[in-house]
Amino acid sequence: YPLKIIWSREEDLTLDRYRPAYVDRLVGGLDAHGNLVALSHRIVGPAVVARWAPEALLPNGVDDDLLLAAVETPYAIPAMFLDYARREAPGVVTAWWRGVGGTRGVFVIESFIDELAAAAKADPVAFRRRMTGDHPRARAVLDLAAEKAEWGSKLPPGGGRGVALQYVFGSYLATVMEVEMSDGGTVLVRRAVVAADCGRVVNPDQVVAQIEGGLIFGLSAALFNEVTLENGRVREKNFNTYRVLRMNESPAIEVHLIDSAEDPGGIGETGTAAAAAAAANAMAA
Repeated sequence: YPLKIIWSREEDLTLDRYRPAYVDRLVGGLDAHGNLVALSHRIVGPAVVARWAPEALLPNGVDDDLLLAAVETPYAIPAMFLDYARREAPGVVTAWWRGVGGTRGVFVIESFIDELAAAAKADPVAFRRRMTGDHPRARAVLDLAAEKAEWGSKLPPGGGRGVALQYVFGSYLATVMEVEMSDGGTVLVRRAVVAADCGRVVNPDQVVAQIEGGLIFGLSAALFNEVTLENGRVREKNFNTYRVLRMNESPAIEVHLIDSAEDPGGIGETGTAAAAAAAANAMAA
């Protein structure tokens, strides 16, 4: 017979599965003109698909969750090598989390793209635009986000602006984030501008709401979320100890949708995947 089980917030935080941790190491090569010519990427960490849905593994045994935003990027990279070593976390059962592999993949790739742009002494938006190659939809969202965010305009002292470009879940997103950092290390996210091409849009309000909520969820994880264990038990039991982005800390969010006749892509995970990368690049700036 049907059985309904409702967990309390305390049960949810202390008994649910946790997001796996990974180590990614990237090496990139730039030519004399500052263009990326080769990328090597090594991932070490758990294989969530192998444990929870082994039938979904790729024919070569690779966990495709690890490949999100890492293999299929919005860039034209002439040569790329991806290597994976499985390493399960002892004692902690891990599983999927909103944004799944895209959160790690977008953060890793987009953080590294900013490092490459710095090494090439290039503007982060201009560097990405050069790399979009045969991805006109990626170039379109990047240009629109940069325009709406007034990329290049002056920010007040202590302000930084960062960008992240992604193709994941079948949708293209460009996110520009503005942060303010005090001398004490406090990070305030002031503004987020997103341009999205998720193919044919059926309900624009729902797409915007998903991106807004995903960004706030992702920023909470990037800035605050932490689960700690003491004597084998989780210490955080509710929102008084498990920190999330508060209403007065949420940035002004603008979402601009590109009119597209392409097949619809996913949108529920995209904002979460974009948040940490755009925020980190803004903090670095």
